[in-house]
Amino acid sequence: MSAAAVGRVTRLSGLVVEVTLSGEKPPLRDLLCLAEHPDVWLEIYAYPEAAKAVCINLTGSPLVKRGAAVERTNRQISVPVGDQSLGRVFNALGVPIDGKPALEQAERRPIYSWPASNTTYAPPKMELLETGIKVVDFFAPFVKGRKIGIIGGAGVGKTVLTMELMHNIARDSAKLSIFTGIGERIREGHELYQTLAERQLLDNTIIFLGQMDQSPAMRAVTGLAATTVAEYFRDEQKRDVLFFIDNIYRHIQAVNELSTTMGQIPSEGGYQPTLFSDLRRFEDRLSSNQNGSITSVQAVYIPADDLSDPAVQEIAQQLDSVIVLSRSVAELGIRPAVDLIRTTSSLLAPEVVGERHYVLAAQVQAIMQKYESLKNIISIIGENELSPADRQDYMKAKKLTQFFSQVMFVTEGLSGLKGEYFTREQTLTGVEEILI
Repeated sequence: MSAAAVGRVTRLSGLVVEVTLSGEKPPLRDLLCLAEHPDVWLEIYAYPEAAKAVCINLTGSPLVKRGAAVERTNRQISVPVGDQSLGRVFNALGVPIDGKPALEQAERRPIYSWPASNTTYAPPKMELLETGIKVVDFFAPFVKGRKIGIIGGAGVGKTVLTMELMHNIARDSAKLSIFTGIGERIREGHELYQTLAERQLLDNTIIFLGQMDQSPAMRAVTGLAATTVAEYFRDEQKRDVLFFIDNIYRHIQAVNELSTTMGQIPSEGGYQPTLFSDLRRFEDRLSSNQNGSITSVQAVYIPADDLSDPAVQEIAQQLDSVIVLSRSVAELGIRPAVDLIRTTSSLLAPEVVGERHYVLAAQVQAIMQKYESLKNIISIIGENELSPADRQDYMKAKKLTQFFSQVMFVTEGLSGLKGEYFTREQTLTGVEEILI
C-alpha cells in the first residue's frame, strides 16, 4: 500500500465497491480515487461497518479491481460556476465534454451543498412569460419561478416541445438558460447543441448531459450538478434562471437502478423506497428566493403510456402546470400533440391570467369535454343525428383542436415550414373567433 493510501478495494458488485479502510473515516459523499489511476473516482455512499466503506464507481470504470489501493481526495463532486461556464457543455462531474479547454481557474461548488441558512424562500410576483406557443400560453400559462411539466410517452414530442420553449423564451439575452439532459439519446444532445449554436443562443446557456450510455451513478447526479449552477447564478449574481430538464423521469430511473444495485427493497411499482424524499429534495432546490427565481420546464417520460405510474404521479404533484402529450393526438398529425382535456394548471386563475383568459379557458374546456363524450355517440349513430346545438359544439371542438396546432421553429430544417410565434393576445383573439 502506498504512503498516501487509506485503504484497499475488498469487494466488487457492479458499480458497488467495498473499501476496507486503514485509518480515519472520510465523510459520506467524499470522493476516493485509485492510487494508480487518480482520475477514477469512488463516492462514499455508506458505512455498514466502522472500517468498511460502501462506495459507488461513478463512471463504471473497469480499472477498479480487488486489492487496488485507494487514496483520499478530500473533496466531493463539484462543478464550475460563474461566467466562464456560459456556453459550455459538461458531464455530471463538471468536466467539459464540448472539446474546448478545461476551466482550470473557475470557482467550483460541491453539488450536495444547500443555500446559505440566511436565504429566505419566497415566490416571485406573478409574472407571465410569453412562450409564443398557443396551447402552452392558453392552457398552461408560463409563470416566472414556477414549474411546468411536459408529460408523454416515447416519440410524442416531449423533447421538441422543450427545445421550442427554450428557443422562444431564451431569445432575450438577459435570460440565463440551463439545460439538463438525463438518460436521453446521444443524438439529441448533439442536435440541441447545434440548434442553440445556429440560433446564437449558446452564449447565455449552460448544458449538462448524463446520457443513456453513461452509468446510472452519473445520470443520477447530473440534475444535482445543474441545479448547483442554477443556485449560484440565482444567489450570487441575483439572476432569473430558466431551467430545462429532459427528462426528470430518467433521473428517478437512474436513482432506482442504483437502489437496486445497493440491494434496497423496492416500494410500490418497483421504485426505490426513497422515491418521494429523493424527488422532493431535488425539486425543492429549484425554488425562488429574495435573490432571484428558477423557472423550470421538466419533460416527463411515461412508461408504457401509463399516467397512473407511481413515479409519474409523484412528479406531477411537484408541478404547477402539466402539459400532457397524447399518442392518439399525434397520430392525427397535430403538433404539438397536446391532450387538451388532460392538460391542467393551478395557475389558470383570474388573478394570474386575467378574467378574459380565465373565462375563455373554462369555455374551451367545457366544449372539449363535450366533444369527448360526443365522439362515442357519433361512432354509433353518426354526426347527422346530433342536435343542432351539439353539432355546433362538435364542430367548434374540431376547429379548436386544429387551431392549437403550430409549426415549431426547431423543426424548420425537417419540415421545411417556417416556424410560427403567436402572442398571447393573438391566441385569445383566435379562440374568441371560434367560440362566437
